[in-house]
Amino acid sequence: MVALGAAVLLTALLGQDLDRVNHSPRVVAARQQRARQVEQLFVAKGVPYPPPAVLVRILKHEDQLELWAGKGGERLTLIKSYPICSRSGGLGPKRRLGDLQVPEGFYRISQFNPVSNFHLSLRVNYPNASDRVLSDRKHPGGDIFIHGSCVTIGCIPIEDGPIEELFLSLLDGQRAHRGEIPVHIFPARMDDDGMALLQREASATGLHLEFWKSLKPGYDAFERTRKVPRVSVDRTTGAYRIEVVE
Repeated sequence: MVALGAAVLLTALLGQDLDRVNHSPRVVAARQQRARQVEQLFVAKGVPYPPPAVLVRILKHEDQLELWAGKGGERLTLIKSYPICSRSGGLGPKRRLGDLQVPEGFYRISQFNPVSNFHLSLRVNYPNASDRVLSDRKHPGGDIFIHGSCVTIGCIPIEDGPIEELFLSLLDGQRAHRGEIPVHIFPARMDDDGMALLQREASATGLHLEFWKSLKPGYDAFERTRKVPRVSVDRTTGAYRIEVVE
């Protein structure tokens, strides 16, 4: 069993010059326009700003990106949901270069990109430890970002205003607290209705049902506790293992 790359990813973020990111022209412009309204999003939900703990949760079928935040060790609160404004691929994980799929699983933000071709962007650490077992070993693909500009070839696009809000929220939290930024990507809400949808999808395609079942404990753990579960990966099978945080 291997932990899901948390130490490596945190090192990568700590190694990035966040002051330089903060002073880049697009971030400066976004801050001038949106800093107050971003802070008010958190104040309205009773969450301190910059946020000590965050979670980005993505629901592919619903085309929603959720920003959750709270105090360290406490239940997280939904700060805001943003519509994903363009879609590439279908339900199911990314498994190879060029398949146009958006990954599914448990990830982290590994880089802030203030000079993206798509306004601002946040790199997701695909392929993770699970993907390196389950995806094409030689050509799994990469360069998966949450970004602006509302276009995609396998990434997670939102509008420019929302990416500015999200980018500032995560950047300010990272600069203040240096915590991890988990990103959970699910094919759909994995409640009863969502699982019925995925059962129908798997019956039609013959694909992914066992993988989706391996994601559900992580979804359920957060739904019950509103705390980010600890995630590890079986080195042999690539299966996720979930430890609930009470």
